Amino acid sequence: MKRSLVAIALAASSISALAGFVLAKDSSNKDALPPGSVSQTDGLKAWKRIEAVVTHPRCANCHVDANAIPIWTPAGETKPRVHGMNIHGGESRIGAEALVCSTCHVTSTFPNEPAPAPPHAGIDWQLAPVEFIWFGKTGAEICTQLRDPKRNGGRDAVGLLEHLRHDASLNGFIPRSWDPGTGRTTPPGTFEDHVKDVALWGAAG
Repeated sequence: MKRSLVAIALAASSISALAGFVLAKDSSNKDALPPGSVSQTDGLKAWKRIEAVVTHPRCANCHVDANAIPIWTPAGETKPRVHGMNIHGGESRIGAEALVCSTCHVTSTFPNEPAPAPPHAGIDWQLAPVEFIWFGKTGAEICTQLRDPKRNGGRDAVGLLEHLRHDASLNGFIPRSWDPGTGRTTPPGTFEDHVKDVALWGAAG
């Protein structure tokens, strides 16, 4: 019974994500720049800003390994630690085997409340897929991973931009990193800055 419920939940999530992708795809292409239109120097500068975002705890804490133990950074602290309350994402990556993430991380499009209230997003809370592990990796390792379609969801440079816009269209985790609720640190810049940097980096090759 539990497996059936998990399968139904994952299927519903996949259908919702696919619908959002279709709606977001055309609008996201306007962010892309012609390949080769950005110098390698400017592309590397853009990457350093991207690196500062993706390695920030607000972005990296859910990109954990196959052990599926999420990381968190309590309000007022800067050092990541293992999530409190013995939380475990399980093989499902949504905690279905024990305590689902949505028990505390409610799906909501309302602004996040100040810490210590748990942050929410407009999509169901979950750990990033195993293929997207990058917590604890170096910037160079993450850069190589994001360029590899086998480890980035089959995306090219434009596809990465589509992913950002798709998530934003659902009020998902990525834009929420810059609006996590008072008392929590945020990545440098803004979500739109991040989109522009990914476009520069992609165009630089």
